[in-house]
Amino acid sequence: MKIYPVHITNFKIDGGAMFGVVPKTMWQRVMPADENNLCNWAIRSMLIDTGTRVILVDNGYGDKQDEKFFRYVYLNGGDGLIGGLAKAGYKPEDVTDMVLTHLHSDHCGGGVKRGSGGTGYELVFPNAEYIVSRRQWEWAINPNIREADAYLEENLLPMRDSGRLRLIDGPMQLCEGVELRIVSGHTPGQIIPVVDFNGRKVVFTADLIPSSAHIPLLWNMSYEIDPLLTIAEKTALLEEAVDNDYVLMFQHDLETECCTVERTPKGIRAGKKLRAQGTELRA
Repeated sequence: MKIYPVHITNFKIDGGAMFGVVPKTMWQRVMPADENNLCNWAIRSMLIDTGTRVILVDNGYGDKQDEKFFRYVYLNGGDGLIGGLAKAGYKPEDVTDMVLTHLHSDHCGGGVKRGSGGTGYELVFPNAEYIVSRRQWEWAINPNIREADAYLEENLLPMRDSGRLRLIDGPMQLCEGVELRIVSGHTPGQIIPVVDFNGRKVVFTADLIPSSAHIPLLWNMSYEIDPLLTIAEKTALLEEAVDNDYVLMFQHDLETECCTVERTPKGIRAGKKLRAQGTELRA
């Protein structure tokens, strides 16, 4: 089993949006904002090579949208989606399973590109199944007013029309060593992959715990559909993680790619920082 982070890009977004009800006087100590109250965040995917399958988890914004769309996200840095794959030694054609934790545009837009003839759309990963939970899919194609701007037809319908969309109805074992769990506080039907990485569990926390700063139970984004459910789901995962020495991989943490967790007098907090490097986790 091999794991590689794919650092697609960074983006800037309002710190208050990322920390919800937590006061700025508290969150800016761990995530400093600029003069416009913007904090810089990563968009990171996880690549899993089982030896027989190459699984990519999420794929970023993509580049289909125009300048107006990206005006307020301030993309910067990173290796790009294709560049990040190449850095790990892979091509889009190598990917067998494209797991989408959920269908907000910063998680799934990179899986679809404009057609080679300049019209229509085509899949970036032509040999992959695109895996989404049925609950998230049905939620996304009939969007509520709060999330509508995050669910884009050009990201979703080409997956369906390609015939390569696979909807899962609940938690499952994708293959040996790769478990897909389901949580629903951030948005219904979000997938959380758990990888048995050479005897140790690595959890890709997606938007359940977007960064190490979001480990405290009440530090959650303003985007949560059901904040109390998010707290309950975080509690369950963090208790399991601290009891079993899991490693968490963060999708949006610019500085901390992975970490352990530990109990403290203030609750469960980030422990040792780690990086995934193929078959190893390194400090």
